[in-house]
Amino acid sequence: MEKVAFITFLLTAVFSFSACVARQYHFVNQNLNWTEAQSFCSENYTDLATINNKNDIEELMKTVNDESVQHVWIGLYRTENKTWKWSLGDPVFYTGSDSLYQNWRNSQSNDDGDCVYMKNGGWHKSKCSDKTSFICYNDSSEEYIFNSTDMNWRDAQSFCREKHTDLASVRNQNENEKIQQIINIQTGSDKNVWIGLFRDSLEWSDHSESSFRFWRPEEPNYRDNAENCTVISLKDQRGKWEDWRCNKTFSFVCYEDQLVLIKQNRTWNEALRYCREKHVDLVSIDSQQIQHQVMNVSRSASTTAVWMGLRHSCTMGLWFWVNGEILCYQNWAAGNGTGQEDCSEGLAGAIQSGGNQTWISLPHTQQLNFICTNGEVLRED
Repeated sequence: MEKVAFITFLLTAVFSFSACVARQYHFVNQNLNWTEAQSFCSENYTDLATINNKNDIEELMKTVNDESVQHVWIGLYRTENKTWKWSLGDPVFYTGSDSLYQNWRNSQSNDDGDCVYMKNGGWHKSKCSDKTSFICYNDSSEEYIFNSTDMNWRDAQSFCREKHTDLASVRNQNENEKIQQIINIQTGSDKNVWIGLFRDSLEWSDHSESSFRFWRPEEPNYRDNAENCTVISLKDQRGKWEDWRCNKTFSFVCYEDQLVLIKQNRTWNEALRYCREKHVDLVSIDSQQIQHQVMNVSRSASTTAVWMGLRHSCTMGLWFWVNGEILCYQNWAAGNGTGQEDCSEGLAGAIQSGGNQTWISLPHTQQLNFICTNGEVLRED
């Protein structure tokens, strides 16, 4: 009976897959002030657009189908409190307390200056207009690249983003020591070197942790202390950001979450039914990128693990995704996913919400939080 049910399910699933991205952008061609735009987005979608990286900017701009539009509101606005952030702002790059690591030297965290350089392994604040050498990070090779050219912090950031990924983030003591070793080899001295830490008083309207910024030169300038909201330019310096008065009216871009954490405790079958009735499907993970996105979402779960769209067939002796994708990418915890587990109750796959967030196999009758996807279902011809 299980074999027949499984084959029927699989034949239904193999002809579709979910486009699983973190969020979907929606262009709204109405001229509203920032507050009105934010209200519209929160009522009809999730919120005004939040941006994690340059790829998000490209995806956002693709949605703007009116060539006369020069600027669109996004969800970034100015507050009264400055906080420290990393230039490489995508939250999926950080796990646990990675983004909170600090190594200030001699109480320098209380001095003036909104950008940070490393010297002899310690961190020091400085004016962002000062010029010194810097160190970049390349995500594809997972390596640090030292540059001896003296630049101000913003120019160093632009260089790293054009040639590599971004200015270097320092997530723990091991990375701090590794970067300092590279600096010592390259300079043979205790030279100041920019890293990617900076502070500003800006936040996203959805309270996202993203610290990504992509300003035009000389922006933000907060002219007359009144330009507190942010637009993306679609003409001059396309994709760059500018600050404007919040009462100015522009078109805007909202976003809709593609991955939605449901904080209800349900069995795997109940979770699958819920996602298909109210969203699209239980989430499937077929790449490291999607794994990072799911990790970021699942950290807020109220259970120690979160259901994903992975099920085991004892009869077939294999694991399969509910969307019909072949199980290529895997991230099992030790002793899980081997096919040797006791599956007398039926097994399903979950991702741990804490620790290193690897996958575990559990009886499908266990009740957990779960993640749905809102991705559109694409049909094969």
